[in-house]
Amino acid sequence: MGFGLKPREEKFFRYLLENTQLIRDAADVLKEALNDHENLSELMIQIDDLEKQADNNTAKIVGLLHKSFITPFDREDIYSIAHKLDDVIDCIQGIIERMELYNAGAASEGAKELAELVSKSTKQIDKAFGCLDQIRKQKDKIEERCARISEYEAQGDRLYRQEMAKLFRECTDPIEIIKWKEILLHLEETLDICEDIADLLKGVIVKYA
Repeated sequence: MGFGLKPREEKFFRYLLENTQLIRDAADVLKEALNDHENLSELMIQIDDLEKQADNNTAKIVGLLHKSFITPFDREDIYSIAHKLDDVIDCIQGIIERMELYNAGAASEGAKELAELVSKSTKQIDKAFGCLDQIRKQKDKIEERCARISEYEAQGDRLYRQEMAKLFRECTDPIEIIKWKEILLHLEETLDICEDIADLLKGVIVKYA
């Protein structure tokens, strides 16, 4: 370990990494939901389970922050990162929940592309956190992952604007407009949160690498 960590300190990285793996899995469920809207009830069960696991890990991290005198890096950064990771799953859960509750029907290709960008972002987050316990040695790799996340967020912004314009231009059913406007907004928000995590990681690099 890059910090010469004690067992309790190692737990921070383990719980954080478990949550990055959970958000990666949640993004895969999201992609499936956008591509197979007939199976939303089963996918809701899956995403609810992932969200509960993430909540439990976040609670463990916060508990460790209260008990630990020494932490691997600033406790404020750990707290913020842990909650942002949890926010990603919450946002994904909200998207799938809305699709089911609103009976939203088949997604557009643009919405599917946004879900793909979310998936790519969560994979980069997972890879970045896999390097975090050796931050000095892995600084360049972490920065590269963060840069890719920012690129995906920028692509998502453009795609979101295109899809919203297309929705209002081509859809004649006001109810469908309301449904998909909200779903698209949450897809874009998920990408924003992923970029927030990348920004937090870059801040940690400045302090510790």
